Amino acid sequence: MQEIPEDIIRAAAQGDRSSFRIIYDRSSDYVYGLAARILGQEQDAEEVTQDVFVQIYQRLKDFRFEASLKTWIYRITVNTAYNYHKKNKRRYKRLADYRQETEYVVSTRSGQEGYDDGRESIDWLLSALPQDQRTCIILRSIENLSYEEISEVLKVNINTVRSRVMRAREKLMSLKEVLRNEGL
Repeated sequence: MQEIPEDIIRAAAQGDRSSFRIIYDRSSDYVYGLAARILGQEQDAEEVTQDVFVQIYQRLKDFRFEASLKTWIYRITVNTAYNYHKKNKRRYKRLADYRQETEYVVSTRSGQEGYDDGRESIDWLLSALPQDQRTCIILRSIENLSYEEISEVLKVNINTVRSRVMRAREKLMSLKEVLRNEGL
């Protein structure tokens, strides 16, 4: 996410739409990407991204500059994605069941010419993690946040973040081992 000068943030907080547009332009790709990785569904990430920017617009006047805008936006995005996931839990369960049923098809396609399973494999591995672990591993390994930053974003103890990342890595390693043993 690109840095946003404090004067732009303050102007947007006072209702200046062109300043808010700058915030949107510099952070919307990031918000969308984070939401897509947490939820695992691009269409849902689009909805969450819209919700996040509505919240940012409504709450920007309350931003106190105690943390960076990036951390504040992280927090809003993660919380909005979590709430969206909770609200749509039944649908996500059906999607997980569908993924499990189609796992064999995906694995057999990986040997076909022109098939790029790299991104699909990563998405599949991340989708196998519980949401709290998936979020922590995404923020740590993909977004390169420090444990302290993740703790601040998620509002959890730093040791909780460390254990979630460790458990996520362990599970990912065991899943990769299963795939390797299956010849996938």
